[in-house]
Formats: sequence, structure tokens, C-alpha cells
Amino acid sequence: MRIYGNRQLKTLSGQATRPTTARVREAIFNIWHGNIRGCRWLDLCAGTGSMGAEALCRGASVVIGIEKWAKACAIIQENWEQVAQPEQTFQVIRGDVVVRLKSLAGQSFDHIYFDPPYASNLYQPVLEAIANYQLLDDAGELAVEHSPNNWTCQPLSNLELYRQKVYGNTAVTFYRPC
Repeated sequence: MRIYGNRQLKTLSGQATRPTTARVREAIFNIWHGNIRGCRWLDLCAGTGSMGAEALCRGASVVIGIEKWAKACAIIQENWEQVAQPEQTFQVIRGDVVVRLKSLAGQSFDHIYFDPPYASNLYQPVLEAIANYQLLDDAGELAVEHSPNNWTCQPLSNLELYRQKVYGNTAVTFYRPC
């Protein structure tokens, strides 16, 4: 897999992770293009870390990723070490995303990218945790990747859905604080 600057990333063999496609990555970074340099980025269900790596390549100052699978965490660490500059910081957190989000309470992020397995039951609890722990900066944005066929999420008290985009078999729903 290649990211910004034609950099090659390591990936995991098999179907255990589903990396965000190049088309979706490009679309997300085109939407957020003016707000990446110096930002604080949170990558949830990080997989191979391609979104966080892309953020690092484009100048994010801090990137934190949460991933449940140990093998994926090792790949993320390698990928981010390869692309990070000395002035950038990153952290890979292993564990259940809902549980681990609590450890980030008190921090805020300019961009949060959430890409769980589409058939998981993670969407509502993770969005509620992001809202409850106020992890999104007042001017921040959250992007949630999902199947375009079955998006159901209950309204959240301090996050508003403001945009949805479909890219073939992938949809992305955007939230911001309200």
C-alpha cells in the first residue's frame, strides 16, 4: 500500500484488517486538506495505520491510534516510525476501542477517523464515548467509515451529523461538535 509522497506501508496478510482504500483516503484528506498540518489526529480501529501514517506525512503534530489486534499494532508502530519526523509524536494503544477511549479523556483532537469492521456493534458506543469524553475539539471533525447500505446511529447530544459521502462500497459520515 502506498500513501502520500509515494511511501510504501507494510500491511497484514489475510482479511483480518480492511485498509481504507486509496480513493477514500484521498477524499478524506482533500476534504480536510487545509487542517492537517499541526493537528492532533486520533485513528480508531486503526488497522494497518494507513490513515494515521497519511496524517503524519501531511504534517500532523500528534497521532494516536487504537487497535485491538496485537499483530496490527506492531505493523502500525513500524509504519508510523517510518514516516514520522522528529518533531512529530505518535502512540499506538492496544485494546478494546470503547474501553481505551476513556484513557484519552481530557485530551481533544482536531480530527478523529473511526473505521471499525462494518458488521461490528461498535458505532454507537464509540460515538457516545467520543461525545461523553469530549474528545473532539470545538472546531474538530469526526469521520466515520461504514457500509453505505446499513448506517444507523442514534443522535448524539453534542455531536451533529453534517455531511455524508459515498465512495463505491464505502460511505463516510462526518460529525462536528454542536
